[in-house]
Amino acid sequence: MSTTIRLLLTSFLLILAGVPAYGADPALRGDPARPAVSAHWQRAELYFGLGRVGEYDTTAAERRWRAFLDEVVTVRFPDGFTVLDGYGQWQRRDRSEPERLNSKVLVILYRGAKHRADLDAIRAEWKRRSGDQSVLLTITPAAVSF
Repeated sequence: MSTTIRLLLTSFLLILAGVPAYGADPALRGDPARPAVSAHWQRAELYFGLGRVGEYDTTAAERRWRAFLDEVVTVRFPDGFTVLDGYGQWQRRDRSEPERLNSKVLVILYRGAKHRADLDAIRAEWKRRSGDQSVLLTITPAAVSF
C-alpha cells in the first residue's frame, strides 16, 4: 500500500473515530484565548464611498484606500478586521436619478467602550481625506466564536 493511500486511510479512520485533527478540540473546550462563545462583543460596520461608478480611477482609489487602512485603521484595530467590496446607491431629494457609488464595507469585531472613539476617529479621518460628508456606521451586539 502506498504511503499516500495509507495516510488518507488513517486520516479517514481517525475522523470516523471522532479524533480531532492536529490535536484541536472541535468543541473548543479548555482554550480561554479562543472560547466556544464569547459575550460582550460588538460588530461595527462602516460604509465608505469611493466614488461614482465609472467616474474614478480604480487603481488610484485602491492605493488611497490601502494607505488609509495602513495609516488609520490598522493602528486602531491591529487585531484585525475585514474589508468587503461593495456597491451602493442613494438618491437626493432634489435629484431624479440615484447616485451609484463603488464602496468599501469595513467590518470590525471588538470588545470595550473605548473603541467607539476609535470608530469615530476613523470616520472623521476618511471624511477629511475624501471630502465625503458621511461614513455610515452601524453597531450591533455579536456573539463570537473563534
